[in-house]
Amino acid sequence: MNEPTRHLAAYDTAAVEVHHPAPIMPAQAMPLTAVQPQGIPAVASIVLPDGRVVTGYALSPMQPEPVTAKPPVSRAAVNIALGGVGFLAVCGGLFLLTAFITALTALITQLVILAAVIIGGFIAVQVFSASGHRGGTTVNIRKAVIKRNHFHG
Repeated sequence: MNEPTRHLAAYDTAAVEVHHPAPIMPAQAMPLTAVQPQGIPAVASIVLPDGRVVTGYALSPMQPEPVTAKPPVSRAAVNIALGGVGFLAVCGGLFLLTAFITALTALITQLVILAAVIIGGFIAVQVFSASGHRGGTTVNIRKAVIKRNHFHG
């Protein structure tokens, strides 16, 4: 059980490859030039209540960046509201336009029906009227004698 296995024996003779890391070269330091301060700040000394003296430069307090005043309502909300108002105005106009077209259609329909009734009535009067001479021959039969289905006039 403690015998070496055969498949590991093949790895013993294999060449071992070793990697050596390349050293990192230090960065070249740029020569520093001395810059004279604009003005030397005043040295302040503070005497503490226990008698110790603390000396140091006075630091000016940091000024916060000015805050721009934001409008109470964002511009996006105003644009959306104005778009809604415009849409409602257009919808109202479209509603009025459709109502006008519906009324105009009803008026035209009634005028067509009225014209048909008037023209139809005129034609009916012409067809069914008993008065008026139509042309042709008029025969007045006064003393007609009908015998054996023959007309003697």
